[in-house]
Amino acid sequence: MTNETAKLELPGLRRPDRPISGLLLDLDGTIYRGDEAIEGAPELIGSLRAASIPYLYVTNNSSASPEDVAERLRRMGIPAEADEVCTSAQAAAAHAAELYPGGRVFLIGESGLSEALLAAGLTLADEGADVVVQGIDRDFTYGKAAAAVRELLGGAGYIMTNPDLLLPSKGGLFPGAGSIGAMLRAASGVEPVLIGKPSPVLMDYALERLGRPADEVWVVGDNVATDIASGESSGCRTILVLTGLTDAESYARYAEAAGVQPFASCEGLAELSAYITCGNGT
Repeated sequence: MTNETAKLELPGLRRPDRPISGLLLDLDGTIYRGDEAIEGAPELIGSLRAASIPYLYVTNNSSASPEDVAERLRRMGIPAEADEVCTSAQAAAAHAAELYPGGRVFLIGESGLSEALLAAGLTLADEGADVVVQGIDRDFTYGKAAAAVRELLGGAGYIMTNPDLLLPSKGGLFPGAGSIGAMLRAASGVEPVLIGKPSPVLMDYALERLGRPADEVWVVGDNVATDIASGESSGCRTILVLTGLTDAESYARYAEAAGVQPFASCEGLAELSAYITCGNGT
């Protein structure tokens, strides 16, 4: 076995080398799969609440409001409140408001994104925008694309909620926010500021909301290229759970492609819960 091959082996349950004072939890593939909770998810959240370990659900999904996400989790039997949810729409709105306070936004997106932008004190505009903010939009049309490109060519900034090219849904995979963005980038020549994972922007926003230093927060997810990469780039420790996209057979391929590895890995959420308890000395 070469050294390079050894580097790409799953790290397993390495003893935590720093406190686990907070968690940023991915959702799809980590807490639920489709419309079903992953085994051990309700118990994991219950144990975090019992131990008073702060956490946030962090998602690239920009279409749903935090309350919508929380309600979906509750329907699966997973404890959740809106203020425990952190979406790419919220992070994109906060970033837009910081760059263009009170600014005019040309929106390509759905209700979760429009609500977040308005809550951040921004105004939606059909023309003369300071910035184009774009997420998933399942009512996307050529007319919307043409109008957005005009704004970009006219000097508007460009913020994209997340770069995911495909969106898993009932019936298979559908074009995601990144696919819409590919059209706008090709037509305008303008590169967007990326918010969602693997960009650290969403993680940094979540860390600020959690109120814990990055070196005490652990990011949990099933995707090396998004969850683990963004966690590592934000200075967090990371835990890969083999409950979704990544399994033992695909790990080396994904880790090599992403150029990043998690600190630890767990087979499932019951194992994760025990690991977190161990990491806090209880």
